[in-house]
Amino acid sequence: MSSQEPVDLTLGDFLRACRARVRPEDVGLPGGGRPRRVPGLRREELALLAHVSVDYLVRLEQGRATRVSAEVLQALSEGLRLRPDEHEYLMRVARPPRSAAATRPPPQRVRPQTRQLLDGLSEFPALLLGRRMDVLAWNPLGAALLADFGTLPAGRRNLVRLAFTDPTCRALYADWATAARECVAYLRMDAARWPDDPALTELVDELSAKDDDFRRWWRDQRVRARAFGRKRFQHPVAGPMELDFQALGVGDDPDQTLFVYTAEADSPSAEALRFLAAWSAGPHRPARTRLRGDGPPA
Repeated sequence: MSSQEPVDLTLGDFLRACRARVRPEDVGLPGGGRPRRVPGLRREELALLAHVSVDYLVRLEQGRATRVSAEVLQALSEGLRLRPDEHEYLMRVARPPRSAAATRPPPQRVRPQTRQLLDGLSEFPALLLGRRMDVLAWNPLGAALLADFGTLPAGRRNLVRLAFTDPTCRALYADWATAARECVAYLRMDAARWPDDPALTELVDELSAKDDDFRRWWRDQRVRARAFGRKRFQHPVAGPMELDFQALGVGDDPDQTLFVYTAEADSPSAEALRFLAAWSAGPHRPARTRLRGDGPPA
Protein backbone atom coordinates (compact mmCIF):
# COMPACT_ATOMS: atom_id res chain seq x y z
CA MET A 1 0.00 0.00 0.00
CA SER A 2 1.46 3.32 -1.00
CA SER A 3 1.54 6.04 1.63
CA GLN A 4 0.36 8.43 -1.10
CA GLU A 5 -2.95 6.59 -1.45
CA PRO A 6 -5.85 6.24 0.99
CA VAL A 7 -6.32 3.00 2.92
CA ASP A 8 -8.05 0.29 0.94
CA LEU A 9 -11.60 -0.12 2.26
CA THR A 10 -13.87 -2.23 0.09
CA LEU A 11 -17.37 -3.56 0.60
CA GLY A 12 -16.45 -6.92 -0.95
CA ASP A 13 -13.57 -7.59 1.45
CA PHE A 14 -15.76 -6.79 4.43
CA LEU A 15 -18.67 -8.95 3.25
CA ARG A 16 -16.41 -11.93 2.58
CA ALA A 17 -14.73 -11.60 5.97
CA CYS A 18 -18.07 -11.36 7.78
CA ARG A 19 -19.48 -14.30 5.82
CA ALA A 20 -16.51 -16.42 6.91
CA ARG A 21 -17.22 -15.72 10.59
CA VAL A 22 -20.87 -16.84 10.58
CA ARG A 23 -21.77 -20.52 10.89
CA PRO A 24 -24.97 -21.71 9.18
CA GLU A 25 -26.39 -22.96 12.48
CA ASP A 26 -25.87 -19.47 13.98
CA VAL A 27 -28.48 -18.07 11.58
CA GLY A 28 -30.94 -20.96 11.59
CA LEU A 29 -29.63 -22.78 8.51
CA PRO A 30 -28.73 -26.48 8.42
CA GLY A 31 -25.00 -27.17 8.58
CA GLY A 32 -25.31 -29.91 5.99
CA GLY A 33 -22.97 -32.32 7.73
CA ARG A 34 -20.49 -32.25 4.85
CA PRO A 35 -17.07 -30.61 5.07
CA ARG A 36 -17.00 -27.09 3.60
CA ARG A 37 -14.29 -25.77 1.34
CA VAL A 38 -14.47 -22.37 3.02
CA PRO A 39 -15.49 -21.41 6.57
CA GLY A 40 -18.76 -19.70 7.34
CA LEU A 41 -21.70 -19.01 5.08
CA ARG A 42 -21.73 -19.77 1.39
CA ARG A 43 -22.78 -16.99 -0.98
CA GLU A 44 -26.07 -18.67 -1.76
CA GLU A 45 -26.84 -18.93 1.98
CA LEU A 46 -26.22 -15.22 2.60
CA ALA A 47 -28.20 -14.35 -0.54
CA LEU A 48 -31.11 -16.39 0.84
CA LEU A 49 -30.94 -14.63 4.20
CA ALA A 50 -30.69 -11.17 2.63
CA HIS A 51 -33.37 -11.84 -0.03
CA VAL A 52 -31.07 -10.96 -2.94
CA SER A 53 -29.91 -13.02 -5.90
CA VAL A 54 -26.63 -14.89 -5.76
CA ASP A 55 -25.54 -13.02 -8.89
CA TYR A 56 -26.15 -9.68 -7.20
CA LEU A 57 -24.18 -10.77 -4.13
CA VAL A 58 -21.30 -11.85 -6.40
CA ARG A 59 -21.33 -8.41 -8.02
CA LEU A 60 -21.29 -6.76 -4.60
CA GLU A 61 -18.32 -8.81 -3.44
CA GLN A 62 -16.48 -8.14 -6.69
CA GLY A 63 -17.08 -4.40 -6.53
CA ARG A 64 -19.26 -4.35 -9.64
CA ALA A 65 -22.39 -2.94 -7.95
CA THR A 66 -22.54 0.75 -7.09
CA ARG A 67 -24.74 2.83 -4.75
CA VAL A 68 -26.25 -0.12 -2.94
CA SER A 69 -29.63 0.67 -1.42
CA ALA A 70 -30.03 1.09 2.32
CA GLU A 71 -32.61 -1.71 2.28
CA VAL A 72 -30.15 -4.21 0.79
CA LEU A 73 -27.43 -3.17 3.24
CA GLN A 74 -29.85 -3.58 6.14
CA ALA A 75 -30.80 -7.05 4.91
CA LEU A 76 -27.12 -8.04 4.56
CA SER A 77 -26.43 -6.69 8.04
CA GLU A 78 -29.26 -8.73 9.52
CA GLY A 79 -28.23 -11.85 7.60
CA LEU A 80 -24.66 -11.54 8.89
CA ARG A 81 -25.82 -10.72 12.44
CA LEU A 82 -23.71 -7.56 12.50
CA ARG A 83 -23.37 -5.47 15.64
CA PRO A 84 -24.40 -1.79 15.41
CA ASP A 85 -20.81 -0.64 14.96
CA GLU A 86 -20.25 -3.24 12.24
CA HIS A 87 -23.44 -2.09 10.52
CA GLU A 88 -22.20 1.50 10.63
CA TYR A 89 -18.93 0.41 9.03
CA LEU A 90 -20.84 -1.51 6.34
CA MET A 91 -22.87 1.58 5.49
CA ARG A 92 -19.78 3.77 5.26
CA VAL A 93 -17.72 1.49 2.99
CA ALA A 94 -20.72 0.74 0.80
CA ARG A 95 -21.73 4.38 0.36
CA PRO A 96 -18.61 6.54 0.68
CA PRO A 97 -18.91 10.34 0.34
CA ARG A 98 -18.59 11.61 -3.21
CA SER A 99 -16.59 14.68 -2.16
CA ALA A 100 -12.89 14.31 -1.35
CA ALA A 101 -13.25 17.15 1.14
CA ALA A 102 -15.71 15.04 3.11
CA THR A 103 -13.14 12.26 3.56
CA ARG A 104 -10.17 14.38 4.68
CA PRO A 105 -10.32 15.20 8.39
CA PRO A 106 -9.97 18.69 9.87
CA PRO A 107 -7.21 19.48 12.41
CA GLN A 108 -7.63 18.06 15.89
CA ARG A 109 -8.08 20.63 18.67
CA VAL A 110 -8.46 20.29 22.43
CA ARG A 111 -10.93 22.66 24.06
CA PRO A 112 -9.80 24.33 27.33
CA GLN A 113 -12.91 22.99 29.04
CA THR A 114 -11.84 19.45 28.17
CA ARG A 115 -8.41 20.04 29.68
CA GLN A 116 -10.08 21.30 32.85
CA LEU A 117 -12.24 18.16 32.97
CA LEU A 118 -9.16 15.94 32.62
CA ASP A 119 -7.37 17.76 35.43
CA GLY A 120 -10.41 17.29 37.66
CA LEU A 121 -10.45 13.49 37.24
CA SER A 122 -7.68 13.00 39.79
CA GLU A 123 -8.89 9.60 41.05
CA PHE A 124 -9.19 7.95 37.64
CA PRO A 125 -6.74 7.45 34.77
CA ALA A 126 -8.09 9.41 31.81
CA LEU A 127 -7.03 10.14 28.24
CA LEU A 128 -8.49 12.27 25.49
CA LEU A 129 -8.29 10.24 22.28
CA GLY A 130 -8.72 11.62 18.81
CA ARG A 131 -8.66 10.06 15.38
CA ARG A 132 -6.35 7.07 14.84
CA MET A 133 -6.19 6.59 18.66
CA ASP A 134 -3.97 9.67 18.94
CA VAL A 135 -3.51 10.74 22.56
CA LEU A 136 -4.42 14.43 22.51
CA ALA A 137 -4.32 15.06 26.27
CA TRP A 138 -4.15 13.13 29.53
CA ASN A 139 -4.15 13.44 33.29
CA PRO A 140 -1.22 12.41 35.54
CA LEU A 141 -2.83 9.10 36.51
CA GLY A 142 -3.49 8.26 32.86
CA ALA A 143 0.18 8.84 32.11
CA ALA A 144 1.21 6.80 35.16
CA LEU A 145 -0.96 3.89 34.01
CA LEU A 146 -0.03 3.75 30.32
CA ALA A 147 2.98 5.90 29.38
CA ASP A 148 4.57 9.23 30.26
CA PHE A 149 3.21 10.85 27.11
CA GLY A 150 4.87 14.16 27.90
CA THR A 151 8.30 12.61 27.29
CA LEU A 152 7.30 11.13 23.93
CA PRO A 153 7.69 12.87 20.57
CA ALA A 154 4.34 14.14 19.33
CA GLY A 155 4.13 11.56 16.55
CA ARG A 156 4.49 8.64 18.98
CA ARG A 157 1.56 9.63 21.17
CA ASN A 158 -0.70 7.06 19.58
CA LEU A 159 -2.04 4.00 21.40
CA VAL A 160 -1.96 1.75 18.33
CA ARG A 161 1.65 2.64 17.49
CA LEU A 162 2.74 2.16 21.10
CA ALA A 163 0.94 -1.19 21.41
CA PHE A 164 2.83 -2.61 18.43
CA THR A 165 6.23 -0.90 18.58
CA ASP A 166 6.99 -0.20 22.25
CA PRO A 167 8.17 -3.22 24.32
CA THR A 168 7.29 -1.53 27.62
CA CYS A 169 3.74 -0.86 26.44
CA ARG A 170 3.41 -4.40 25.10
CA ALA A 171 4.46 -5.83 28.48
CA LEU A 172 1.90 -3.66 30.26
CA TYR A 173 -1.06 -5.67 28.93
CA ALA A 174 -1.67 -9.02 30.61
CA ASP A 175 -3.38 -10.14 27.38
CA TRP A 176 -1.50 -8.13 24.77
CA ALA A 177 -2.94 -9.94 21.76
CA THR A 178 -6.54 -9.10 22.71
CA ALA A 179 -5.74 -5.48 23.53
CA ALA A 180 -3.72 -4.97 20.34
CA ARG A 181 -6.33 -6.62 18.16
CA GLU A 182 -8.98 -4.31 19.61
CA CYS A 183 -6.74 -1.35 18.72
CA VAL A 184 -6.66 -2.52 15.11
CA ALA A 185 -10.46 -2.81 15.09
CA TYR A 186 -10.77 0.74 16.45
CA LEU A 187 -8.36 1.98 13.79
CA ARG A 188 -10.33 0.36 10.96
CA MET A 189 -13.50 1.98 12.28
CA ASP A 190 -11.77 5.36 12.07
CA ALA A 191 -10.59 4.56 8.55
CA ALA A 192 -14.19 4.16 7.37
CA ARG A 193 -15.00 7.63 8.66
CA TRP A 194 -11.90 9.30 7.15
CA PRO A 195 -10.57 7.09 4.33
CA ASP A 196 -8.44 9.89 2.87
CA ASP A 197 -6.62 10.72 6.10
CA PRO A 198 -2.91 10.71 5.10
CA ALA A 199 -1.74 10.28 8.70
CA LEU A 200 -3.92 7.18 9.09
CA THR A 201 -2.58 5.74 5.84
CA GLU A 202 0.98 6.38 7.01
CA LEU A 203 0.26 4.62 10.32
CA VAL A 204 -1.26 1.57 8.62
CA ASP A 205 1.66 1.40 6.18
CA GLU A 206 4.21 1.66 8.97
CA LEU A 207 2.69 -1.00 11.20
CA SER A 208 1.91 -3.34 8.29
CA ALA A 209 5.60 -3.24 7.33
CA LYS A 210 6.87 -3.71 10.89
CA ASP A 211 4.52 -6.24 12.46
CA ASP A 212 3.10 -9.50 11.12
CA ASP A 213 0.28 -9.52 13.70
CA PHE A 214 -0.87 -6.05 12.71
CA ARG A 215 -0.80 -6.95 9.03
CA ARG A 216 -2.85 -10.12 9.62
CA TRP A 217 -5.38 -8.45 11.93
CA TRP A 218 -5.83 -5.51 9.57
CA ARG A 219 -6.73 -7.98 6.81
CA ASP A 220 -9.26 -9.68 9.14
CA GLN A 221 -11.66 -6.73 8.60
CA ARG A 222 -12.79 -6.67 12.22
CA VAL A 223 -14.17 -3.33 13.41
CA ARG A 224 -15.20 -2.01 16.79
CA ALA A 225 -16.46 1.30 18.09
CA ARG A 226 -14.75 2.73 21.14
CA ALA A 227 -17.39 2.30 23.85
CA PHE A 228 -16.58 0.31 27.00
CA GLY A 229 -14.74 -2.78 28.09
CA ARG A 230 -12.28 -4.27 30.55
CA LYS A 231 -8.51 -4.60 30.35
CA ARG A 232 -6.03 -6.49 32.48
CA PHE A 233 -2.72 -4.80 33.21
CA GLN A 234 0.55 -6.03 34.64
CA HIS A 235 1.87 -2.68 35.79
CA PRO A 236 5.58 -2.39 36.68
CA VAL A 237 4.80 -0.18 39.72
CA ALA A 238 1.29 -1.09 40.89
CA GLY A 239 1.24 -4.75 39.88
CA PRO A 240 -1.75 -6.60 38.36
CA MET A 241 -4.92 -4.59 37.80
CA GLU A 242 -8.22 -5.31 36.11
CA LEU A 243 -9.78 -2.01 35.03
CA ASP A 244 -13.00 -1.12 33.26
CA PHE A 245 -12.96 1.66 30.69
CA GLN A 246 -15.67 3.88 29.24
CA ALA A 247 -15.36 6.06 26.15
CA LEU A 248 -17.36 9.24 26.62
CA GLY A 249 -18.25 11.68 23.86
CA VAL A 250 -16.70 15.13 24.10
CA GLY A 251 -18.73 18.18 23.09
CA ASP A 252 -19.78 18.21 19.45
CA ASP A 253 -16.67 16.46 18.07
CA PRO A 254 -17.52 12.83 17.16
CA ASP A 255 -13.80 12.13 16.63
CA GLN A 256 -12.87 12.78 20.27
CA THR A 257 -13.56 10.45 23.17
CA LEU A 258 -12.63 10.67 26.82
CA PHE A 259 -11.29 7.30 27.95
CA VAL A 260 -11.75 6.86 31.71
CA TYR A 261 -10.51 3.79 33.61
CA THR A 262 -12.14 2.64 36.84
CA ALA A 263 -11.74 -0.30 39.21
CA GLU A 264 -14.41 -2.28 41.05
CA ALA A 265 -14.95 -0.81 44.51
CA ASP A 266 -12.95 -2.40 47.36
CA SER A 267 -11.14 -4.71 44.97
CA PRO A 268 -7.39 -5.40 44.82
CA SER A 269 -7.39 -3.43 41.55
CA ALA A 270 -8.90 -0.42 43.33
CA GLU A 271 -6.18 -0.62 45.96
CA ALA A 272 -3.51 -0.89 43.25
CA LEU A 273 -4.99 2.14 41.49
CA ARG A 274 -4.87 4.17 44.73
CA PHE A 275 -1.24 3.16 45.17
CA LEU A 276 -0.48 4.26 41.61
CA ALA A 277 -2.22 7.60 42.22
CA ALA A 278 -0.06 8.23 45.30
CA TRP A 279 3.07 7.23 43.39
CA SER A 280 2.22 9.50 40.44
CA ALA A 281 1.67 12.46 42.80
CA GLY A 282 5.21 12.10 44.18
CA PRO A 283 8.66 12.69 42.62
CA HIS A 284 7.74 10.55 39.59
CA ARG A 285 4.80 12.79 38.70
CA PRO A 286 4.16 12.82 34.90
CA ALA A 287 3.23 15.97 33.01
CA ARG A 288 -0.43 16.92 33.50
CA THR A 289 -1.43 17.44 29.88
CA ARG A 290 0.26 18.00 26.57
CA LEU A 291 1.98 21.31 25.95
CA ARG A 292 0.11 23.77 23.74
CA GLY A 293 1.06 23.29 20.11
CA ASP A 294 2.86 20.03 20.86
CA GLY A 295 0.08 17.59 20.05
CA PRO A 296 0.09 14.70 17.58
CA PRO A 297 -0.07 15.44 13.88
CA ALA A 298 -3.52 16.40 12.66
